[in-house]
Amino acid sequence: MGSQSAGHFNYPPGVDSLPDFHKDYYKVLEVDYYAKEDIIRTNYLRLALKWHPDKHNGEEFAKARFQEINEAYRVLIDPAKRLDYDLGVEIPLSDYSAAEYLERFRGLILTCNGLGMGSIPRW
Repeated sequence: MGSQSAGHFNYPPGVDSLPDFHKDYYKVLEVDYYAKEDIIRTNYLRLALKWHPDKHNGEEFAKARFQEINEAYRVLIDPAKRLDYDLGVEIPLSDYSAAEYLERFRGLILTCNGLGMGSIPRW
């Protein structure tokens, strides 16, 4: 793992950057949180074609959106990166409705309840 010094993060060898844990990549690719690889790939291709900079005369917004779509795809299509992202996501609670929050973190909530961590005994 990398180390921090003077406010900068030194990434592990061969890693240029880590996923942005402040973006919801599932929303970027317009997929459900439990989407299979084929759905992720299909939505990626649809959005990449829609936002390709060549179709928007090189507009900066289109370039940024296209890069965001590519970044989300690289993380969600790779099982190891997806797991790291899912476990490390730090998206503000205010970005979700109650239904989205429950759907997004359903696995964590069910796991905690399954381990007996979901209920606090009343004394």
